[in-house]
Amino acid sequence: MMKKKSISASKASLVFFLCQMISALDVPLDLSQPPTITQQSPKDYIVDPRENIVIQCEAKGKPPPSFSWTRNGTHFDIDKDELVTMKPNSGTLVINIMNGGKAEAYEGVYQCTARNERGAAISNNIVIRPSRSPLWTKEKLEPNQVREGDSLVLHCRPPVGLPPPIIFWMDNAFQRLPQSERVSQGLNGDLYFSNVQPEDTREDYICYARFNHTQTIQQKQPISVKVFSTKPVTERPPILLTPTGTTSNKVELRGNVLLLECIAAGLPTPVIRWIKEGGELPANRTFFENFKKTLKIVDVSEADSGNYKCIARNILGSTHHVISVTVKAAPYWITAPRNLVLSPGEDGSLICRANGNPKPSISWLSNGVPIAIAPEDPSRKVDGDTIIFSAVQERSSAVYQCNASNEYGYLLANAFVNVLAEPPRILTPANKLYQVILDSPALIDCAYFGSPKPEIEWFKGVKGSILRGNEYVFHDNGTLEIPVAQKDSSGTYTCVARNELGKIQNEVQLEVKDPTLIIKQPEYKVIQRYGHVSFECIIKHDSTLIPTVIWLKDNDELPDDERFLVGKDNLTIMNVTDKDDGTYTCIVNTTLDSVSASAVLTVVAAPPTPAIIYARPNPPFDLELTGQLERSIELSWIPGDENNSPITSFVIEYEDGLHEPGVWHYQTEVPGSQTTVQLKLSPYVNYSFRVIAVNEIGRSQPSEPSEQYLTKSANPDENPSNVQGIGSEPDNLVITWESLKGFQSNGPGLQYKVSWRQKDVDDEWTSVVVANVSKYIVSGTPTFVPYEIKVQALNDLGYAPEPSEVIGHSGEDLPMVAPGNVQVHVINSTLAKVHWDPVPLKSVRGHLQGYKVYYWKVQSLSRRSKRHIEKKILTFRGNKTFGMLPGLEPYSSYKLNVRVVNGKGEGPASPDKVFKTPEGVPSSPSFLKITNPTLDSLTLEWGSPTHPNGILISYILKFQPINNTHELGPLVEIRIPANESSLILKNLNYSTRYKFYFNAQTSVGSGSQITEEAVTIMDEAGIPRPAVGAGKGYSETLFATSPVMHTVRPTFYKVQPLYPRIRNVTTAAAETYANISWEYEGPDHANFYVEYGVAGSKEDWKKEIVNGSRSFFVLKGLTPGTAYKVRVGAEGLSGFRSSEDVFETGPAMASRQVDIATQGWFIGLMCAVALLILILLIVCFIRRNKGGKYPVKEKEDAHADPEIQPMKEDDGTFGEYRSLESDAEDHKPLKKGSRTPSDRTVKKEDSDDSLVDYGEGVNGQFNEDGSFIGQYSGKKEKEPAEGNESSEAPSPVNAMNSFV
Repeated sequence: MMKKKSISASKASLVFFLCQMISALDVPLDLSQPPTITQQSPKDYIVDPRENIVIQCEAKGKPPPSFSWTRNGTHFDIDKDELVTMKPNSGTLVINIMNGGKAEAYEGVYQCTARNERGAAISNNIVIRPSRSPLWTKEKLEPNQVREGDSLVLHCRPPVGLPPPIIFWMDNAFQRLPQSERVSQGLNGDLYFSNVQPEDTREDYICYARFNHTQTIQQKQPISVKVFSTKPVTERPPILLTPTGTTSNKVELRGNVLLLECIAAGLPTPVIRWIKEGGELPANRTFFENFKKTLKIVDVSEADSGNYKCIARNILGSTHHVISVTVKAAPYWITAPRNLVLSPGEDGSLICRANGNPKPSISWLSNGVPIAIAPEDPSRKVDGDTIIFSAVQERSSAVYQCNASNEYGYLLANAFVNVLAEPPRILTPANKLYQVILDSPALIDCAYFGSPKPEIEWFKGVKGSILRGNEYVFHDNGTLEIPVAQKDSSGTYTCVARNELGKIQNEVQLEVKDPTLIIKQPEYKVIQRYGHVSFECIIKHDSTLIPTVIWLKDNDELPDDERFLVGKDNLTIMNVTDKDDGTYTCIVNTTLDSVSASAVLTVVAAPPTPAIIYARPNPPFDLELTGQLERSIELSWIPGDENNSPITSFVIEYEDGLHEPGVWHYQTEVPGSQTTVQLKLSPYVNYSFRVIAVNEIGRSQPSEPSEQYLTKSANPDENPSNVQGIGSEPDNLVITWESLKGFQSNGPGLQYKVSWRQKDVDDEWTSVVVANVSKYIVSGTPTFVPYEIKVQALNDLGYAPEPSEVIGHSGEDLPMVAPGNVQVHVINSTLAKVHWDPVPLKSVRGHLQGYKVYYWKVQSLSRRSKRHIEKKILTFRGNKTFGMLPGLEPYSSYKLNVRVVNGKGEGPASPDKVFKTPEGVPSSPSFLKITNPTLDSLTLEWGSPTHPNGILISYILKFQPINNTHELGPLVEIRIPANESSLILKNLNYSTRYKFYFNAQTSVGSGSQITEEAVTIMDEAGIPRPAVGAGKGYSETLFATSPVMHTVRPTFYKVQPLYPRIRNVTTAAAETYANISWEYEGPDHANFYVEYGVAGSKEDWKKEIVNGSRSFFVLKGLTPGTAYKVRVGAEGLSGFRSSEDVFETGPAMASRQVDIATQGWFIGLMCAVALLILILLIVCFIRRNKGGKYPVKEKEDAHADPEIQPMKEDDGTFGEYRSLESDAEDHKPLKKGSRTPSDRTVKKEDSDDSLVDYGEGVNGQFNEDGSFIGQYSGKKEKEPAEGNESSEAPSPVNAMNSFV
């Protein structure tokens, strides 16, 4: 039981980006522009009368706009009212109610105007109303005395407030009154009882009204209800408490929430069901509330208009109510006007289109004034919902307002016309880095502005070609979209914006990252109580992304409990308890994506001793039927043994011994705590029942059947479903339906009354009664006419309720007329658009399914060769009158015709229409072969493109050399006439690999290219290489076409040679010297030199000659702690040097201490001491052999000298005696508390040896690349010296101990 999901952050951003794309082009704020309203208060603004009133109005523009207000249509002079102020640099009004003002005095309609020298923008009409929470009216409430089983309505009648209050019912203890299918609150706040029970008796039914705006709650006087019992209680069929009558009407506005309510009385409590007549309830927008008594449809539209029927049903019958819903619509935008930026002399238009019900009227204003009385503008023409501008000038700048209004509301939109002449500018930051996950969309921005509107082009790489093709999507706002980013999509992208006033470009970077994966997911676990469990979550991610792992329990944070241990790639739960049962989810997030995986933990009890055996329950027994009624009965039973696993439910099944003996059907299921159930019955069924117990282990065996109970016959309750009328032939009508099941017949002699009549014709119904069938064929009908059809069930006792009518059609026939006026518009070389006039609907003679376009290629215009005609067919569904023909071949002649299609088949074809596609780019050449390699020439042969797609005008050949490190040299391009098929390239470099790129061209452009590589042969005869001297930029290369094709003299082309180069200059610096190494590519026997100097200094470079052809050199005599610059050059190659490198020598070290262990006098002294000790040992040995005692060891043990060091266990050295590598440590400054590591490693700065000491002898060896072996390995990082020195300084005693 495990689930896994993955989310890419770029997908969420993609939705936000697509929403932003449709916004108008923003004018940068440093350019002149009319005002734009950026923030305003809502149209209907209800304010708290106890607080200050703030009416918002913010706008932007250049110059910054000034603000003014109107109130109730006249100028509002805020300077005359000391309680009203306007915020600085803003149009927002603040009305100071808290200093003695009254909110009621400022009720009204306000409108803000923002104005500068280029125009004026206006806000919506803002209606200010203070909220109100009036008191409840006094009324005398009489106690309600109700008979058990009767219905009851407790009226709330709350005071009318602004906005309306929220109603709820509570008792004296401020506890909400429980509600159910029997007792519930209506939309009007009243409390409805479908039937009262004795437990409903109480004296504290209290209705509360909460006014949210003023944060007040008011209470109605308590209502008393007393229920008195009468035996027996009479069952009642349903009646509707609300709404009353059989029909009602409801009007709702588009986009609002539609609430329909039906509350019924009855005993047993009725169940409510909702249907829409003639249609289905809208999926995903329909909800049922208040125990299905309220139908809620969100975001309603005109399509939701219709008749909604609520049906209240209990075992005694049903009732219904039909609510006719009409959806009106306040105005809503189809096309809102958008800001228009034009350059002088340009044309443009503002479009304002809105819809609504009824259709809204459109009116225009200019700078807040009706356009009819606004100043004249010769460049402006108003045409209904469109303003057309021609040859605008700077004085044409203005703000236009579009007002769309009907009786349900209005829309107001500002859109300016700004006349500017500006060169392009790119607003996206330079070198911006975009990161996306592999195989997800990549969106690369190029926000721009300019007037006239710039054209945008994208390039990949600094010198790449323009991006085209299906793998890219180019958006109008300049954004480049790569729908599926791959690894090779990474790189630099250049955006170029140009108009007639200039050109600008910007580079951005794209990185494509590997997705985050969970390679080891958590698994389902069953753990005993008090044990411990671990879930794994091992991930794989892009090395440049930092993942964070979060664990959740049941989609919430982990409990704050120390038993939960979160590791790097696992979650461990110690001492598991029952509350740890649940679903655990591992979520891995990076900045670019997120993945998750879940597993379930089941906690079970620890097995007792002996182990408890869990099993299915035993079957129930002693089934008993009581309370027999016509449509209901009560069944009771005794549960069997649950076998250590609690019974969770009981399943009740029934057998119909009259219609289907031996077949058991599901009836209902009840909780395991219930042993009695009221069952609904159908007429004319011989019932017997059985019960099955269910626990976590499984289902029990069925119980023994109950006694049989035969219900009385009755009229059918329902009619056949799925009634349809579809003709199988042009002159018949086939009526079909789904027959009733046996127990639905409600009695013997089940038959069906089939009725039909032609729709919209004043005919009588024709009827026939049939039995044991589900189909009836009506013959002799006209072709494809609508019929009204109904099928009613009946039995020996009578008819079912009147059935609803359905609309069917007699049989279809083939269409009679072909589409006319077929026109073809060729869009490009592979795409065309075809138009036609629709055929008259009467000639279709059936359900119009669409139109088919047959089209085929007649011939290619370039080859003039015919081939087998293969017709292609495109089907366009519905009543479309145009379609696109994709996948056409360029430069070809085509024919097409159009046919109408109905359910029977196709109609006649229209006359063939001929059209031709223009030229396109060719395919790649069919082959490219490179033969006859010599020292300095190659022969190229090729085949013409398989699909020329036009008339070839030339071939383009590009080639470049490739060196040993796979780096490409300079690119040479050659244009070849289209009638050539071979070429000889001469004067190439010998023993050199070349890469060739070859493609063909038509007048439209270049086709895709084919690539090959070839190598000129080795210089086996010892021919000298071409000299590479100073001042030689290119060598001359000859190519010639095939002698069969040409007799003219071949043309000479220059091919750029491969220059030698020095790269990868590295330095390894010490205190007074530095090791310089480099890599060289070029002619052999080059003589190198090294130039160096102090970094940042203007002094001349110092030059050192390198002996031989080595690729390393040691600079000596450098100043410690100084930064140097260095470069490497080759003699004889003027101006040929490497790039510069900078290094820094190490700091000066303290002077070495004099090692007395190497002094002659000290060595002599140590030898004398050693001789004395040897003599003492001999004397002791002699005395011991004579029986004497010399307690030297005891004294040594009692007075151990701390200076005398035994053999060290960690490295095996005696005292301070060390190898040559550690000897250097004895000569450096010592630090208190430090010690030498046990692995004897010595860091670079811990040694003060240098190449001055070692020279170039045995201890100063270099690798082949010039790097120094051992301590001097080119490491540049300075590591801390703390903890690497010995804690003792050299001393004679230590030296003596080491010597001994």
